[in-house]
Amino acid sequence: MPELSDGMLLYHGSYCEVRTPDLAKCADFKDFGKGFYLTSSKEQAENFINTSLKKAKFQGIIAEDQGYGVISTFCYHQSESITDYIFQDADADWLHCVVGHRKANTFRTVVNEMKKYDIIAGKIADDATNVTILTYLVGAYGTIGSKEADALCIGRLIPERLENQFCFRTDAGLKCLSFVESEQIWKN
Repeated sequence: MPELSDGMLLYHGSYCEVRTPDLAKCADFKDFGKGFYLTSSKEQAENFINTSLKKAKFQGIIAEDQGYGVISTFCYHQSESITDYIFQDADADWLHCVVGHRKANTFRTVVNEMKKYDIIAGKIADDATNVTILTYLVGAYGTIGSKEADALCIGRLIPERLENQFCFRTDAGLKCLSFVESEQIWKN
């Protein structure tokens, strides 16, 4: 998991260009809570465009025939006043954070603890891992939060293959980002 560093480039894949992120437009119940999500992997950002296009078309935000998405690139500028939490691995602590933010009233202590951070980073639980996390949530691996259930779920996620994500959760965190450029990516 890469650490945030001054001058680091981060990418956001969407159905449109994003020059100025707005937390009010960000969805709730994401892996690390409501926030603006980026990745250090341009390929991961490009992969997310398909999901973004499908959601935007379903919600009527864009035309059905829009065949492109956009990767918006940002530069991160370190600030001493920003607090961040970086999950180095997809471990039980990471899993509890993701599950707690995705499903209300689970792992409340973890969710409350994370509220003090401007930026949270860690592995991404993407569309390919949703089934595994949903299976965990319904208790199919055992009691949610037990060592056995956590180990079974994490083992099925193949954490070494998961990309990273950075969630900018506050306006102070967003001020550490400057827009660099955008690129249209055509999808079939």
